[in-house]
Amino acid sequence: MGTTPPPRLPVRDRTAGPPHAGGAVSPMLTRLAAERATGVLERERGAIYLAEGRVVHAESPFAPGLDVLLLTHGTLEPRVWWEAVERAGEEHGAARLLLDADRIGRSALELCHLGALYDAAYFALAPSSSPGRFRYGAGHWFGALRPVPVDAVERETLRRRELLHRLWPDPLPDSAPLLRAEPAVGPLPSARQRAVLALVDGVRTASDIARELGRRAFPTLVDVRRLAAAGLVTARFPPPVPQPAPALSLPRVDDPDITLLKRLRDALEAL
Repeated sequence: MGTTPPPRLPVRDRTAGPPHAGGAVSPMLTRLAAERATGVLERERGAIYLAEGRVVHAESPFAPGLDVLLLTHGTLEPRVWWEAVERAGEEHGAARLLLDADRIGRSALELCHLGALYDAAYFALAPSSSPGRFRYGAGHWFGALRPVPVDAVERETLRRRELLHRLWPDPLPDSAPLLRAEPAVGPLPSARQRAVLALVDGVRTASDIARELGRRAFPTLVDVRRLAAAGLVTARFPPPVPQPAPALSLPRVDDPDITLLKRLRDALEAL
């Protein structure tokens, strides 16, 4: 009587692009939203601030901050911005101080803040090699302007990942220094892409270029990936981290091998 072989395990098609995450981008963030927690989730590439389970702010070293978006193109005077930052406290955040002083319209501030929030959250929620840490009760000096549901932030993060993968599947240009490449014959880049290309020097990253131009991070990543797909830029692999030379291991004085060698030496000298 023959035996039926077990069914084969499913194998993911590696050519079909990244798998669509059916669950949460960050289970910890989802749990905190369900708890209606207030505090800050600190991850390897950024931090996400929550108030009663909703996202009120996010920041990442890979995304230009709200100050860059507001000040670079004159939306807000630097003096006004820094005055609000210095006066901000637990009771009155910088957002409320700016609005109460009628220094900027609410719509303009919300638009810039949401752009900075989604950009920073995209990096903060990137796959990480280290676990996140949540500090309950911690707030941000900017204050709560327009809280965003956690599921909306996660959906937008997934949408951005998939869009960038479709444009150019290699994520290295998102964070590595960028180099110009010899282009093949193809369509000319757009004006936005030419502005990005003009700052590619082998040292700047996409985040550096976004800050230099006073632009949001994600649209700059889109431009960079399109330039990579067109063969106009390439990413330079970061240099390997130098490893310290292994320490020499000196034998112990009471090592039996050393003792035996000494006895052999003494015996030879006695001949």
